[in-house]
Amino acid sequence: MYKERTIAGTASSGAGSSISVIRISGPESLHYLKNIFRGVNGRKIDDILPFSIRYGHIMDGETPVDEVLVSYFRGPRSYTGEDVAEISCHGGFLPVRKILELVLREGAHMAEPGEFTKRAFLNGRIDLSQAEAVMDIINSRTGAALKAAGDQSRGKLSEKIAGLRDRLLIILASIEVTLDFPDDELERSSDLKIKEDIESMSYDINHLIKSSESGKIVREGLKVVIAGKPNVGKSSLLNALIEEDKAIVTDIPGTTRDVLEEYINIDGIPVKILDTAGIRKTEDPVEKIGVEKSLSSMEEADLVILVLDLSRELSHEDSELLSKTEDFKRIILLNKSDLEKKLMTEGEIFKDAVLISAKNSYGLDEVRKKIKELSGTFSEDLSEIMITHERHRDALIKAENSLREAAGAIENSVPMDLVTIDIHSAWTYLGEITGDTLREDLVDRIFSGFCIGK
Repeated sequence: MYKERTIAGTASSGAGSSISVIRISGPESLHYLKNIFRGVNGRKIDDILPFSIRYGHIMDGETPVDEVLVSYFRGPRSYTGEDVAEISCHGGFLPVRKILELVLREGAHMAEPGEFTKRAFLNGRIDLSQAEAVMDIINSRTGAALKAAGDQSRGKLSEKIAGLRDRLLIILASIEVTLDFPDDELERSSDLKIKEDIESMSYDINHLIKSSESGKIVREGLKVVIAGKPNVGKSSLLNALIEEDKAIVTDIPGTTRDVLEEYINIDGIPVKILDTAGIRKTEDPVEKIGVEKSLSSMEEADLVILVLDLSRELSHEDSELLSKTEDFKRIILLNKSDLEKKLMTEGEIFKDAVLISAKNSYGLDEVRKKIKELSGTFSEDLSEIMITHERHRDALIKAENSLREAAGAIENSVPMDLVTIDIHSAWTYLGEITGDTLREDLVDRIFSGFCIGK
């Protein structure tokens, strides 16, 4: 049905800008512009050449709406693989809305989230992993994230997966030969060779799985939560690290009621920093919700920065937080070093604590160094393929488990026709990454997370 529908949507930000783009894709792309576009000297849109641009105005009857450029791309050599027209107009909210309304009035359907990219996938222009990379490029916050998403969009991961699936087909073909032409003397040596090939593939897949630890950080950022009781300087620390006054800083305890989120780049590592509400017992219902969010954020964090106040003695809340975060990956910061020291820090627990003054930006280089040290297995080598999606990681894990089952079955002399079931399962799981073997409902769910216009 999608081939019969021509869709339209804004392919640029909804915020005001100098230029916006309205994309139309489908068999009637030019037809729906016939009555609303007027070129210079009265030229129509009908005779526009493919892969060219025409200047003119969008008209509402005899009333000019906006001065535009119309680009035309003939399928299948277009983004979606269909005939595509793009209207470049002024980026104000009113002209964009008016032009889109006119296109829809002519008969086009409003594009659903991700429908343009979904059509590119369904028309064979890109595979599913390349489609997912489109949104990753849009959401990239660091050079590392952009590089990883760019590689995936250009098919680097797709080529690797296709190679693995081809190797599995060769193994399946080898098994079929031994089943069709049995030879007792050669059968066992052939089985052992197949087992070696399977184990080699398991090793390669496992290498990809390990890259997902760095890939998750590249795509989503290292999740770092700043925690502590009220008024220890958490918001001041956030402002100092991002070098902006984003968080409200006052002497009133409980000022921060919600989780504030910002991104910074530490030597190529994207870091998502969350400033949380001060953790304490409170009867204020709003502050209580903030405290619950703080505790939940700590549980989900890759790294917890626990801030203590040097100018105050260790409180019951401090002790509880030290105990609660004992099993977490954490950095203990002793803040307000510019004030008179009252906190006793002689214990073993404070051995690796960092002395800082968020107010004066003292010790922040040491904090950044600690964050980088504790970023786990993050690799700055972007020359290799990196798994950045949890969906891809899950499929690889399932494929590896199936191959381990197959290798174990051969070791235990299970009939080879049964071994092929596990090998075929691995082939299917790998196909889920590129969309070759993924169910339609899951495809729909993936594209529903895209923005309209993509």
